[in-house]
Amino acid sequence: MAFLAFQRITKRFPGVQALDGVSFEIERGSCHALIGENGAGKSTLGKILAGVYTADEGEMVLAGKAIAPANPLAARHLGIAMVHQELAFCPNLTVAENLCLGDLPGHAGWLDRRKMREQARAMLAEIDCDIDVDLPINLLSTGQEQLVQIAAALGTQANIIVMDEPTSSLSVKESENLFQLLAKLKQRGITIIYVSHRMEEIFRLCDHITVLRDGRHVATEPISVSSPDRVIQQMVGREVKQYTSQHLQKNLGEEMLRVENLSSPGKFSNISFTLRAGEILGFAGLIGAGRSEVAQAIFGLDEAATGKVFVRGKELPLGSVNASLAAGIGLLPEDRKRLGLVLTMNCRENTSLTILSRLSNFGFVRQREERSLVQSYVERLHVKTPSIDSSVAGLSGGNQQKIALAKWLARQCGILIVDEPTRGVDVGAKAEIHHLLDELACQGLALLVISSELPEVMNLSRRILVMRQGSMVGELPRNDFSQTNLMRLMAGVEAKAA
Repeated sequence: MAFLAFQRITKRFPGVQALDGVSFEIERGSCHALIGENGAGKSTLGKILAGVYTADEGEMVLAGKAIAPANPLAARHLGIAMVHQELAFCPNLTVAENLCLGDLPGHAGWLDRRKMREQARAMLAEIDCDIDVDLPINLLSTGQEQLVQIAAALGTQANIIVMDEPTSSLSVKESENLFQLLAKLKQRGITIIYVSHRMEEIFRLCDHITVLRDGRHVATEPISVSSPDRVIQQMVGREVKQYTSQHLQKNLGEEMLRVENLSSPGKFSNISFTLRAGEILGFAGLIGAGRSEVAQAIFGLDEAATGKVFVRGKELPLGSVNASLAAGIGLLPEDRKRLGLVLTMNCRENTSLTILSRLSNFGFVRQREERSLVQSYVERLHVKTPSIDSSVAGLSGGNQQKIALAKWLARQCGILIVDEPTRGVDVGAKAEIHHLLDELACQGLALLVISSELPEVMNLSRRILVMRQGSMVGELPRNDFSQTNLMRLMAGVEAKAA
């Protein structure tokens, strides 16, 4: 008898059939991959198991008993925990307070802060993570937040852990530590449901694989009889071909951006580079190297930044987002939910947010023009949404990313900085975004692409700049691209590229 069984699980949202009669089984103590395109229903199914959502139809059976957790606390009592793709903490509370929030230690009605800190340190030590437990969560990097969330899930002593894109914000070293931890959890009999788009992780870690497409179950197979090509075919129902960047065949245009000795105390120092029209310039480095901080400083988000930034030869005032926008710079941030979108707004409002001044007269938006423009970008980017008036919070991660990108395309920026363009995005949507970025470069835009996925940054870029510990440590022309060369520079190994 299966340890966990999903039987005809169905879930509907307004205008969307998220899951349609999904049935499959999971063995005790296994690592079971759950894969599919964005919008296939993977995260929805995980959230139903974790008590975040309730199924409209069907049932779940755990160890022979039907379960229907009405909330995450009920799921926790059943031994079920979830590491969410989109991080959810109380940003004004400390790491220790967040980790112990569901079970605060106390005595005679008073919080025992010493014991709370000890509990938090013990939870982090379980995953070999050394983060100051007194730091507010909002001061952590996205990767550090991900690690804290993993520690929180393990701290509940769960028998089943759903991991939704757990390595999407982790460095190579942090990911390796997680993989070793997963092996230990399996040995302890803990069941892992592993949601990921990264094929190499799935085929390294998982015992079985379940594929969903458009909310329906396609296949559940032992990993030993499957292959990446077979899984992709099952996911998308078509062959996904490797895309070759066309902008590499074109001549570069004028210098669009020049950065000279850009520095920010405690973040990065003496960063200098140029970016030309029609070029995709890659930024590589381990998490914490300072790549995102440099992007934010160029965009005017760092008031402490010093140095010089020139756009088309004209010096740009530092620390002013308005000046950067006026100069034609756009920034698609790594954290789309916190910084890239307004989740209380719908798809139309988010897309037109950066160009309201162009679409309005005397404070009133020309709605027909706005709707036409937004609809064109939704169709161009193949956004899966019931309508442009649907809530952006209800979209899958990949479709949210497309809306965040559409906002800057609508503004028609000359310089676009894209931080982790395909974080948490499936192979089909990833190919579409790569094609779009290449298309923009072919049209003469200057793009700075930051990515922790080395194959991605190598495939897209004409040159790659490498950062380590806040400094620029190397530049590789395309002829010298290799993961080995990049990793040596990123990690500080002395051997240099030929």
